[in-house]
Amino acid sequence: MRIAVMQDKAVVGDVDANLAITDRRAGEAAARRADVLVTPELFVTGYAPKRLHTVDPTQQIDIAGALAATAARHGIAVLASYPEVATADAPAARGGVAPGETARHIAATLFDTDGHPILHYRKVNLFDDDEAAAFSSGTDAPTTVELAGMRVSVIICFDVEYPEMTRAAALAGADVILVPTALTAGVDDVPQVLVRARALENGVGLAYANHVGVEDGLTFGGGSVIVGPDGGLLAQGGDGAELLVADITRDDVAAARDAVPYLAKLRRDTYASWR
Repeated sequence: MRIAVMQDKAVVGDVDANLAITDRRAGEAAARRADVLVTPELFVTGYAPKRLHTVDPTQQIDIAGALAATAARHGIAVLASYPEVATADAPAARGGVAPGETARHIAATLFDTDGHPILHYRKVNLFDDDEAAAFSSGTDAPTTVELAGMRVSVIICFDVEYPEMTRAAALAGADVILVPTALTAGVDDVPQVLVRARALENGVGLAYANHVGVEDGLTFGGGSVIVGPDGGLLAQGGDGAELLVADITRDDVAAARDAVPYLAKLRRDTYASWR
């Protein structure tokens, strides 16, 4: 699988501008023969939790349609994150929403090369009070889907800092985990230590896509990474807008898991007895 990570600056509140950036990057990634483009957390609207509790739920249809069209037009899978307004009777709202209630989530949808949504995920671990005031936590475990010959899973930003999240995705069968993020400047230990550790301890490839520049008063540090299943850096971003591309194969995953068989040697029954 060839993975492209989009590191870019969103225009807060300008959905059309951000969709246009995503479309342009999808074209660039397709030209470099990437199978999937990973975009940052809430890039469609810009990362601004204090503002996003007022997002119009009818806009979700337009967002999904535009992203699907981008994927189909360029023949590349696209993972995009946006604020989702979910109701109990909506197909994407299984779990966590009581009948008659509406909840807002930080969500991500993976569209295949024909523009079909094939995986949907809601962020479980909200980062701070601003996120918690604007959104509800997701409750569903990470799932996987087949894409370009690999089993792919998705988690979002702060989720990757919890070992339980990547382990859940790996146990669900993931070979590669895609992570939209919004990490502010000065927290380099996350991509350089935690993300690499998450990849190594599960034998999975991991693609971590961050914002750059200033959005709604927050300065983002870039530093996006694509990490191999042995924890090695395959591509690393600076502090400006760029497109990272790297390859991860099933052989890479198998070799990493043979070298250090963390998953094969899990003592889950033993751990469970400690609770």
